[in-house]
Amino acid sequence: MLQRQIYYLLSPRLRFLIRRLYYLPVDIYDKITGKRDDLTPPRGLVFVGSGDFRKSGELLLGQIAKMARLQPGQSVLDVGCGIGRLAVPLTRMLNENGRYEGFDIVKIGIDWCNKHIRPKFPNFNFIHIDLKNDLYNLKTDKEARNFVFPYNDSEFDLVILTSVFTHMMPEDVNNYLKEIFRVLKKGGKCFVTFFLLNDEIKASIDNRDYFNFPFRYDHYRLLDKNVKEANIAFEESYLIHNLFKNNNLDVEMIDYGWWSGKPREKCTGYQDSVLLSRNK
Repeated sequence: MLQRQIYYLLSPRLRFLIRRLYYLPVDIYDKITGKRDDLTPPRGLVFVGSGDFRKSGELLLGQIAKMARLQPGQSVLDVGCGIGRLAVPLTRMLNENGRYEGFDIVKIGIDWCNKHIRPKFPNFNFIHIDLKNDLYNLKTDKEARNFVFPYNDSEFDLVILTSVFTHMMPEDVNNYLKEIFRVLKKGGKCFVTFFLLNDEIKASIDNRDYFNFPFRYDHYRLLDKNVKEANIAFEESYLIHNLFKNNNLDVEMIDYGWWSGKPREKCTGYQDSVLLSRNK
């Protein structure tokens, strides 16, 4: 917990730099020995997730494909696509009729994807969006709550957001949900992960002294009050009866993760996964 607190005290730029330097010897070794292929980024550039980059991407895509019934010829929007953790396995799932669009606020991830993925897969496109975020980007005043997705209405069969709303305030989440409804086709799906709060989960995390979201507000909790967007947990009932409902998105399924103390062997992932659909 102390390491996490120290990490949050650093600026986004310094966090990236320290990670790059920490993994530099391993990244040099992997490059010299050929251990890392062209579709696997250096560890020092991976700014989201933990563990094996390729394995975690494959497992996550397997969960998404099963829950959302993803088909090879569909159009997919990956919001907060990072450095291609999902894009890489999707290159093997989507065929030439399929389409992938991804955007992220961290430029180094988009630059890497455009250099290593897009030249080999022209139906994969990556865009950098400059938006303010306490954890990732303090170089701009542009806010997510005012952002309009750079896509037309009803373009996508599936919208994916993994570990995105865990770093966004309620007003920003609400705007993104409005935009998700707009860009989804009728009958389209949205796979999104959260840290959800219900009575069972709150009883579990309140009894521990780590990752317990101690700073409480009306419909959400924060892990760190100084870096608000570091990690955010939302009241499940508030999401369902307010944010989802107000944006005409229906909950089809919730797959709870093991972050809150549920048995790991009975969970698919770490965060809580929600499948939404646009039925209007």
